[in-house]
Amino acid sequence: MTPSDRQAIEAFLEMMAAEAGAARNTLLAYRRDLEGASALLEGRLAAAGDADMHRLAAEWMPLARSSVARKAAALRRFYGFLHAEQMRDDDPSSALPRPGRDRPLPKVLGHRDVDALFAEIERRMAAELPYARRLSALIELLYGSGLRATELVSLPRHALAPGRPYLILSGKGGRERLVPISERAQAAVAAWGAEVPKDALWLFPSGKKHLSRVRLYQLVRELGAASGIPPERISPHVLRHAFATHLLEGGADLRAVQMLLGHADIATTQIYTHVDSRRLVELVNSRHPLADAGSIDGRVPQS
Repeated sequence: MTPSDRQAIEAFLEMMAAEAGAARNTLLAYRRDLEGASALLEGRLAAAGDADMHRLAAEWMPLARSSVARKAAALRRFYGFLHAEQMRDDDPSSALPRPGRDRPLPKVLGHRDVDALFAEIERRMAAELPYARRLSALIELLYGSGLRATELVSLPRHALAPGRPYLILSGKGGRERLVPISERAQAAVAAWGAEVPKDALWLFPSGKKHLSRVRLYQLVRELGAASGIPPERISPHVLRHAFATHLLEGGADLRAVQMLLGHADIATTQIYTHVDSRRLVELVNSRHPLADAGSIDGRVPQS
């Protein structure tokens, strides 16, 4: 017997939390999409057929393609679960739309932009401005290690032990990853750590809690403005993106960058590849087995 929509959705979300390790925000997003589809089908989502899938597609027509893709993906996983658990004999999700995703490219900071940020930090350090060492540690970890904003602000007081050049973080879905910390970042963290109260629980304390993501966002934008970077071009995530992009431009392996960023799917990492055509041509000329036979520069060789 097919379960009610409520029973099916709760069972699916329980599985996603227990077996797939889905984060709270991911579970909330699934719930919104599934309950929204259930409402459109008047409580017949779990027992829906092809005609119902076409009806949903029609209801979603005014939405952005990315929203339709997300909703359809949620339902595919939902019906796959119901079929695997023998709550229904078939899977109607093949009738759902598969719109191409217009995935926006991340904003890019060039090397000169990053140099300008650190020049401004050095100016503040030299002037011994309040919280200059904290800002230095924050930016060194964002750009030097590619931490997510939440991972950064919630670092425990002793997350980075002396002489241990790496962090072990638990990211999205509870996945652990090892994050190397550069000597510059270690030095910046040590300098800031000397100012952190010894009884503080967090490396970046603020009141009774740690620094908030909103405050981090404000600090990064303010630093950007002081460095001549327009506010719309910079954020903590843009610095994480710069970390990945500049590593790839320097010749880092895409799989290695995937591990450093903590991406479950390498397709997510691939949007961070902003390697220009000139560098790709240079790569082929220097690394391809036929490189000695002549340069590949886009021109037709003369016979």
